[in-house]
Amino acid sequence: MKRILQCSVDDAARSVNGAAVRRITSFDAIGCGNDSVVVELGYALSSEELGPVELVENAIAAEHAGFRFALVSDHFHPWLDVQGESPFVWSTIGAISQATESLAIGTGVTCPMIRTHPAVIAHAAATSAVLMPGRFFLGVGTGENLNEHVLGDRWPSHAERLEMLEEAIGLMRELWQGGLVTHRGRHYAVDRARLYTLPEEPPPVAIAASGNNSAELAGRLGDALVSTAPDEELVDAFNQAGGTGKPCYGQLTVCYAEDRDAAVRTAFEKWPNAGLDGELGQELALPSHYRDACDLLSPDQVAEKVVCGPDPDEHREAIAKFEQAGFSRVYIHQVGRDQEAFFHFYEREILPALQPVR
Repeated sequence: MKRILQCSVDDAARSVNGAAVRRITSFDAIGCGNDSVVVELGYALSSEELGPVELVENAIAAEHAGFRFALVSDHFHPWLDVQGESPFVWSTIGAISQATESLAIGTGVTCPMIRTHPAVIAHAAATSAVLMPGRFFLGVGTGENLNEHVLGDRWPSHAERLEMLEEAIGLMRELWQGGLVTHRGRHYAVDRARLYTLPEEPPPVAIAASGNNSAELAGRLGDALVSTAPDEELVDAFNQAGGTGKPCYGQLTVCYAEDRDAAVRTAFEKWPNAGLDGELGQELALPSHYRDACDLLSPDQVAEKVVCGPDPDEHREAIAKFEQAGFSRVYIHQVGRDQEAFFHFYEREILPALQPVR
């Protein structure tokens, strides 16, 4: 049985490839499952590689190309110095909200726990949701030491971070109700705080997961799942914990170029961290540490994790792996600065294969 995305009709309808593409609300819902799923494609706004002006320009380009949604990364540091950027995500989201009409935007993902207090994230997310009614969702996760150590806080264990995330989500949702909140929890305190600028509906919360414990939390508390691997067991754990029918977002990293060898070189230069396995992505503290780890990798090892080159079948097959694992939405991260060629390629070769909204 296929679940087809239901889109809300409004004045933001525009023409892409001859089909009317209408504004979708951020969670208008195709859910996870292991039966056949009609996958929606989105775009990854890589704050580690692009400055704020370029991110806004690429959000506009993604909308025009026919991508339905985008997730923007929230980093204090890039993974590697060579990536070169790390703008403040909430300023970027504010600019994108006024430059686009139909593109749904989520954070991919933010950590509402250590570097930034959950009350502050609740405030930022509420304002973002007001700026783009029905188009914003808050993606959250347990964070990386790379970004969260910067104020001198200790880096907790993953189990403790999951506990902190659960408390943070509850606190944010309480603040989104609009009342006066006083909270004295195990990890956070709030003293008579009230949010006055609120959207009509609280923003949905998507929770990132890479293992069964975080997938269980996402299914139990979240409105959606976010992950970076086409892992069917992860989706099953999410569904069994209460996630059935909720959207599943999967991030696919690619490097399109007309020449595959050139694409492999770009991926190896700019995003070798794709080749790192295990918990290194959460535990290392500095871009220089990631550089040291990535120096142990070869271009071929990185190319095993990043779809490189101009063969549309390889891109389609990688998307299909997420679909087969039960993901309902896949957002594409194009490595490197040549985003324009990527948009043309996907608009021509990939997006038309998906069922348009007419």
